[in-house]
Amino acid sequence: MTVLIIGGSGFLGAELIRQTSAAGHKTAATYATRPGDACQTVWYHLDLRDAERLDSVMAEVSPRLVINASSGKAGWAVTAQGSVRLAMAAARYGSHLVHVSSDAVFSGARVHYDESCLPDPVTPYGAAKAAAETGLLAVYPEAVVARTSLIIGDGRSVHEHAVHELAAGVRDGVLFTDDIRCPVHVADLAAALLELASSNASGIHHLAGRDALSRHELGILIARRDGLDASRLPKGLRAQSTLPGALDVRLDSQATQRKLSTTLRGAR
Repeated sequence: MTVLIIGGSGFLGAELIRQTSAAGHKTAATYATRPGDACQTVWYHLDLRDAERLDSVMAEVSPRLVINASSGKAGWAVTAQGSVRLAMAAARYGSHLVHVSSDAVFSGARVHYDESCLPDPVTPYGAAKAAAETGLLAVYPEAVVARTSLIIGDGRSVHEHAVHELAAGVRDGVLFTDDIRCPVHVADLAAALLELASSNASGIHHLAGRDALSRHELGILIARRDGLDASRLPKGLRAQSTLPGALDVRLDSQATQRKLSTTLRGAR
């Protein structure tokens, strides 16, 4: 099977390349600014705003499966419109599509969210992600939308790097005690995405870890694992900061977990 990973140079994308290659699949990956380090894949430059380039990559790769692990951040043209453009291309070429979404589509007002909950984003990024979900499922109902949470793993994530820098005193900032998420290990997430891709799944699925933790609690776990002084980690309240966004968002992944052999481990 030929797999095309959109956003292969990112943290999750790199793990998807590793796992698809290990499974013996022919793998291609795209990047927006520079290719990743993986040598098991063929790299293609792609800006999801460029419909002509997207069509060219799809025609050359002819993937059986497309996984959209790109971020695009709050950029509407990439995150929202680009994702719908990708869904239209996948449908046209007969490729199964798995789209990675985020818990940022929720406001935190109800805290616990399963797959039946409707998005109510409070940030531009969350709004773009929510629009992508709605748009791509409208044009390609057979696609999978997989919402996830904070992605960690093996010291390579942004959050783990931040904890090390804060503990060393080389970074300003705090770890919030009121910002709650359900972190998931990158290897578990990638395996679950590939398992969903190999099934007849479609629609909304949640892929998050079982433990609800504040960013400070997660930082303490990382510090203890890596032999750092957890007492050096500064803490604060997001509610008292100027950062926008939800405080407590806990993805309920039980329904999706029952369909999977991959275990979505909690951060603990």
